[in-house]
Parts: sequence; C-alpha cells; structure tokens
Amino acid sequence: MSGPRLLVLGGTTYVGRWVVTAAVARGWHVTTFTRGRAGWAHPGAEAVTGDRLRPADLARLAEGRWDAVVDTWAGAPRVVRDSARALAGRADRYLYVSSRAVYASPMPAGLNEDFPTVEASADAEDTGYASNKRGGEIAVEEAFGDRAVLARAGLILGPHEGPGQLPHWLLRAARGGEMLAPGPAGQPFRYVDVRDLAAWLLDAAEGGVTGPVNLVNPEGHATTRDLLESAVAVTGGLADLVWVDPEAIEAAGIDRWAALPGWIPPGPELAGLVRTDVGRAMATGLRCRPVVETVADTWAWLTGPEEVPAFPRGLDSAEERALIDAWRRDRPR
Repeated sequence: MSGPRLLVLGGTTYVGRWVVTAAVARGWHVTTFTRGRAGWAHPGAEAVTGDRLRPADLARLAEGRWDAVVDTWAGAPRVVRDSARALAGRADRYLYVSSRAVYASPMPAGLNEDFPTVEASADAEDTGYASNKRGGEIAVEEAFGDRAVLARAGLILGPHEGPGQLPHWLLRAARGGEMLAPGPAGQPFRYVDVRDLAAWLLDAAEGGVTGPVNLVNPEGHATTRDLLESAVAVTGGLADLVWVDPEAIEAAGIDRWAALPGWIPPGPELAGLVRTDVGRAMATGLRCRPVVETVADTWAWLTGPEEVPAFPRGLDSAEERALIDAWRRDRPR
C-alpha cells in the first residue's frame, strides 16, 4: 500500500476499531498492536501481538516506522509514557485520545483548550480517570513536542460502544412506558459520534494539527430532547418521555453518571461541559453527522446479529418510577 502508515495501539474495540476501519477504507497501511484477546481484528490490517505493559514486547515496535500513532489508553500514565518514548524516533505524530475531564473544576461556560487542567504526572500509576488522561497527555507532549495531538473528546457515542451510554437510553426506550427524561429538554447535548472522531483523527494524522483540541459537536447540533426523541422513535415509539426538573433528580441522590449517562445538570460547576468552545475542532475539520443517524445506527447494531457486551444496569425501574411520582407530587401547581 502506498498510503500513510498508521500504528494503532489497541485497535480492536470501539474508538480504535473505528480508526482502523476508517484508515483501511482510505487505503492506509494499518498496524495494530494488541494482546490478541478482543476477538475482533480487521482483515485489512497487519496485526502485531504484544503487551505494551511488557518492555520486551514494546521494544519490538522499534523495528517499525509509521507516519502516525493513535493511542486510546485510559489507565496509568506511565504506560503512555513508555509507549511514547519507544515510538518517538519511529513515528512522525502521536495522537492521544484524551477527554474534557482533564480540565480543572469548576469548568466555566466557554471552556476552551487554554483552560487550566488537573494536576497530573506522566510517571504516575493509576490515580483516576481525569488525572490518568492528563498524565497521558503530558507523556505524549514530553516525547513528541509539537508533533503531539491531544484529542480531548466529549461523550463518545455510536455503534460498538462498550460503556453503554447511548445503549442505556435505547434499551430503556424499547421497554416502553413512562420514561424519565432529565431536563431541561432544550439543553445542548454535547457528544461526538465515534466515526466522526475517527475521521478527524485520521485527518489530523496527516498534519496541520498540534496540541489539544476539544472534540464534541458544536452547540446547536443536538439537545437532550433531540437525542431522547430519536431514541424513542427508532425503538418503535413505545416510551412516553416524562421531563423531570434537574433539581428533583439531584435531590433524589442517584448516581447520575451511571443512571442518566451523558446528562449534565445545569449549574456553574460543569457549565463548560455544556458550553464547550469547539472552534479549534471545527477549524481543523471536525464534521458531525445528525444525531438521528448516530441513534439509528447504534440501535441497528444493538438489534443486529453481532454479540453485544453486557452493559451497566443504569437506573432501576423502581427508582425511576419513584422519582417520576415524587416529582409529580412535589412540583408546584
């Protein structure tokens, strides 16, 4: 193949899987470096089996030469540090899939890439998601300098999703009945389709992008209502959305990250996650498909012939019923 040479650390699940798929479709020469346990491998990619936690396995990559590396690691930053150091002389660019979670709290509206980040170290063990991702960023910047690309993604949705965020809403809508919908309905719902993220990463791999970039859809692209009404529609229209005020949801004390994935309650603490500045992303080529397409394609995957993972339980039906009833009872007349 005469196209760019891409190394994907992983490349068998979710983001890595879509990066590999998109790169092969573009005619790139793709190498994946994995432990070979995921059960999926693209037939058009070269598969190298190895464990990046083992220095001897990682050293094998010194035999290759790549135009770009894509890394999605979310654990101990020292693992990214070791990989980036090993590849600094073997690859032109290193694209690290990070997260908006790296920003320090409170996150103000208009959050951009210049905002302060959490304390972290490239040499650290696993210290939590936000510090892990920031430590990974530091590791890549130390090894690659201005050849580092830090893709600070928001909620990543689409087919083959493992965490079960969009599947949660789709499977709940498919059960029908009164379905709790977290308000306000018109609040921006900031996410990125995994396939649009993959396309942006490949474009960035060819040059012209450096440093951190916030990667979520632009404001006005989708609201919570858009997402949930699409979920109801594609699953057969059996659910009846009941929009509950955020104050009532917060008062119930539920774990909103698990029970209502993707929902951000209004307020100053996390305003930047709702009102994120994506000027750099749009200027560097991010294009976002309609929310209805993301929802429909994810439902097609969930109901198709492929085996899907077991997703977290989410909001218990009894808890949901009690919350809706309490909100109706206590709201002002």
